[in-house]
Amino acid sequence: MDLKQLEYFVTIVNEGNITAAAKRLHMSQPPLSNHMKLLENEIGCILFERGSRHIELTEAGRILYSKAISILDLSKFTLQELEAYKKGIFGTLRIGVVSSVGNIFLNNLIVPFHELNHDIHYEIFEGNTYELLEQLKANSLDIAIIRTPFALSSFKYINILKEHMIAIGNESFFRNCISSDSVTLSELSAMPILLYRRWESIISSILEQKKLQWDIFCKSDDARTTVFWSNAGLGVGIVPESAKGFADSSKTVIKNISDITFDSTISAVYNLDAYNSSTAKQFLKYISNIYSIKSND
Repeated sequence: MDLKQLEYFVTIVNEGNITAAAKRLHMSQPPLSNHMKLLENEIGCILFERGSRHIELTEAGRILYSKAISILDLSKFTLQELEAYKKGIFGTLRIGVVSSVGNIFLNNLIVPFHELNHDIHYEIFEGNTYELLEQLKANSLDIAIIRTPFALSSFKYINILKEHMIAIGNESFFRNCISSDSVTLSELSAMPILLYRRWESIISSILEQKKLQWDIFCKSDDARTTVFWSNAGLGVGIVPESAKGFADSSKTVIKNISDITFDSTISAVYNLDAYNSSTAKQFLKYISNIYSIKSND
């Protein structure tokens, strides 16, 4: 099995059939079909069922496709890093970022780091925490800037910033609140709640202890979505404080949750078992030097 075979296989899957893949690869169909037969013979598995119009991946094919994507990405990133080295460019940082920390990541980390390291280039990948941890595990990223809670597994982390969860919604939802600048868990139970899904189990546990129940109107995987639904007047969003930048101040108000503190910590996570480039190590050292909250090193 070589990289070229994996590239052929991935192209076939992406194009949906061998004919279209051959056209994309600028080669004729018979040699491409032959490469796939050789690959199947080598690994001892049928990778896809060949139909008249489309191919259908087998379970073995789905496994190989997932791994092939990671292998080809790693190969591409390695070549890019070597090419940058030849050109005298210090390197490229591959960083995954969750949407809710975008401004903090840019202004607090990248801008000051760039002032010290003008020759470093960047590739930014956006996704939710689970997606970025999978990419980190597959070595498609050097570092992921995500927020707690997350499963540590084999990852190492440096905590950057701890922030509170807040409530965002149309002012009409908060008319009966006692305080003008905060809301209680009990008061929230009378409102349609827009919930950042990753906090569901934690919040459910707290509400159970307090014998309260919320009306969860919508759950989502992105803090921006929660705030956008709040802007539309559909409910009260429970999001990290840094997500308030997405709120429309003409349509919403922001309230602290007074009777309990929900904390979410923004962390720089990396894979200790993977190869870490000198560029990645330099960035992690920079973070360690300016943020001294907590690390699990």
